[in-house]
Amino acid sequence: MSFTRRNVLTSAGALAAGAAILSESVTTAQNPAEQVGDRTSTIRIKSLKATPAGSKVFVKIETNHGVTGWGEIDQLEPKVAAALAQSLFVLLDGENPTRIEHLWQKLYRSHRDMRGGPFMVHTIAGIDMALWDITGKLWGVPVYRMLGGPTRDKIRVYPSAKVTKPGAGPAEFAATPATVKRYVDYIRGERKRVGDDGLVIFDAHCALPVPFLIQLANALDPTEVAFIEEPAVPGNIEVFKRLKAAIKIPLATGERDRTIWEFVPYLQEKCIDVLQPDCAHCGGITQMKKIATLAEAYHVPLAPHAVTTELGVSASLHACAAVPFFIVHEYYPQITPAGLLKKNWTVDKDGYASLPQGPGLGVEVDEAKLEELAKKPHKPEWPDRGRLKDGSIADY
Repeated sequence: MSFTRRNVLTSAGALAAGAAILSESVTTAQNPAEQVGDRTSTIRIKSLKATPAGSKVFVKIETNHGVTGWGEIDQLEPKVAAALAQSLFVLLDGENPTRIEHLWQKLYRSHRDMRGGPFMVHTIAGIDMALWDITGKLWGVPVYRMLGGPTRDKIRVYPSAKVTKPGAGPAEFAATPATVKRYVDYIRGERKRVGDDGLVIFDAHCALPVPFLIQLANALDPTEVAFIEEPAVPGNIEVFKRLKAAIKIPLATGERDRTIWEFVPYLQEKCIDVLQPDCAHCGGITQMKKIATLAEAYHVPLAPHAVTTELGVSASLHACAAVPFFIVHEYYPQITPAGLLKKNWTVDKDGYASLPQGPGLGVEVDEAKLEELAKKPHKPEWPDRGRLKDGSIADY
């Protein structure tokens, strides 16, 4: 048989017709493509409870075998976030909790007009932490063991005796010599405090307008500051490129960015030297590990942001334990209400956290204490932030 164009097309048509007949005869039960679940396991998600307490929301996922997982939703209006988490349960009910990637995609892509953005992604992050917690408990290992194992023996955290982060508040667009000097003296005072072998991170907090930050950064020696955090409000990559071209000090950002898709432009445009994803903001452990891999390809290290309780911090530490390119991790123990959590890692005198131990995230939640905290009124901080002298609204 000669292989003419007509013969090939005729054969292709016959194959397509045969495939259609075959697909009709193969039932769902017989189709391997429909059998991707773990058929050897009977564990299923049976409930989700989201409890607002203060500015945080604590997510508890229960399974039919009595194994539970916990996660934390951060930096949202807590009552709204709790309601959103509860509404997403319909997508989790009856699912195998160990299919973490599948469930992350299901939650993220379930609504074409709600995907992305802080409310959806921060909420998914809390659910993602809980799923990793359950899976680690089922396997009897810390979460980082399921991420490829630890790449380090301990994790450097700040603030500590050798790492400090002076910060900025809302500022006018035009800097005065007196204002620049005040910031320079502030930063140099912190440098003197930690010594030449310590780290000084300057947090611009998206509060210093571009002209002001350029003037301030160029008044400093490039070695005085390890990196400048949040040099600009996310959303316009051209602003970051402009800052990178004008400033010799390394630049860092990421706490207000979500998922791999928002981090890619910084790497492609070579305008950020350090990425600072927040596990509770970027989409959970699942996304944080992917962001770290993207950054590694560009030789960009992570210095994760974290203003969660020790539940969210623990989730982030698990991800960082399995990341090769890493500098330091943010951690404020005072954020965790007394008596709420019991963790199994500690911070030594040199500012290094031990690796979390035990199965899952390694954090126990006192549910009675949580219910007590949930009854207390919460006043959001944002209505009183970001005001300039003339009464106008500023970034912060």
